[in-house]
Amino acid sequence: MILTLAVSGYRSLRDLTLPLEQLTVITGANGSGKSSLYRAINLLAGLAQGNAIRALAREGGLQSTLWAGPEKISKSVREGEHPVQGTVRQGRMRLLLGFASDDYGYAADLGLPQPSRSLFSLDPSIKAEAVWVGEYLRRTNIVAKRRGPSIELTDLKGRLINVMSGLSTFDSMMTYAADPSQGAELLAVRERMRGWRFYDQLRTDRDAPARQMQIGTQTVSLASDGSDLVSAVQTLLEIGDHDGFETAIDDAFPEARIEIREERGKFELYMHQKGLLRALNAAELSDGTLRYIMLVTALLTPRPPELLVLNEPETSLHPNLFLPLARLIDQAANRVQIILVSHAAELVDYFSDREKCASYELSKDFGETVARFRNGEIPNVKWEWPER
Repeated sequence: MILTLAVSGYRSLRDLTLPLEQLTVITGANGSGKSSLYRAINLLAGLAQGNAIRALAREGGLQSTLWAGPEKISKSVREGEHPVQGTVRQGRMRLLLGFASDDYGYAADLGLPQPSRSLFSLDPSIKAEAVWVGEYLRRTNIVAKRRGPSIELTDLKGRLINVMSGLSTFDSMMTYAADPSQGAELLAVRERMRGWRFYDQLRTDRDAPARQMQIGTQTVSLASDGSDLVSAVQTLLEIGDHDGFETAIDDAFPEARIEIREERGKFELYMHQKGLLRALNAAELSDGTLRYIMLVTALLTPRPPELLVLNEPETSLHPNLFLPLARLIDQAANRVQIILVSHAAELVDYFSDREKCASYELSKDFGETVARFRNGEIPNVKWEWPER
């Protein structure tokens, strides 16, 4: 299980370190930083998948995503004695992303590229990375590190030795030095991160692939946009928790059931509902109904990931579905670690007294996102970033 998540320098997340539980609930008003936190976790996963640099460039480059406020906010400013004023920056401009589990941790330091004639000016540079054993980064527990273009891995005697000296600034050591013989720990962390799943933009519009008849193939995890829903549902029914799927559907839509019909290798989803003389196909379902079926499929996946992140899953759902969704998430959290980002009070309040659940409310303080437990306390957890 991931025990700690840390982000520094990304939009309003000036310096945020959160202890996580088996289920972590994030809420807050619009503009408090919920979406920024979700994107930061996605960027962290992208470092293991080789697409983080491209994602940052699409956001306008590192300069557009960095914390825009002052490096330090003095006590006099916070108490209103002096206004916030711009000063000459003393430290480096950098974006820091990291996590720690009970066995391994990983962190990366991204900074501005060196001046050059290259047209790829929006691409940030990966300045430093580290993988370590245990919950906290120390000099003595590092098993892999990157500083600039050089990568060091531990040998059989536990010594860090240089294994690469020409790594490009846009490449992560996660994609180039994860070797089963020499970089086994790095490989293990990379594959875990690549398995994280994110559900944010499940498509339910009229032209959504999930509404169409599709060629069926074994699909053990729903795509992030829900495009392979038909195959994922049939796979779940055949090799997954068939009874749990039917129970979750019945909880939201009493006496309803889902059927997948096959014709010449193509699958189509149908929903039987109480009071209707015929089943409705996916093209006829409401946005909320289709989205709920997607969420059931994602949460009851036959092969649960190490981490599953849901961003405002209540979107387009009728309030009557909030409690069935909460029960579904509660059940799924027994199998997979979940981060739930939501502003639906009924959904968030359901988990207020749950064991193994951390609940945070985000707010802004002088433009900076601050996370507080439900009792108002600010979390305090040990964290160190790798050196450049």
